[in-house]
Amino acid sequence: MARAPNYDQERKERDRQKAAKKAEKLAAKVAARERSKPEAEIENETPE
Repeated sequence: MARAPNYDQERKERDRQKAAKKAEKLAAKVAARERSKPEAEIENETPE
């Protein structure tokens, strides 16, 4: 016998996976931006 679909749970799981992928892409973008910065700009930044 097939189980009844739980659409709400499935939707939440897809949304969670999508958010995780988006966060991963954003982190990679930030890391790439930091790597591409010239050394002078990194030294001149004020620590927060």
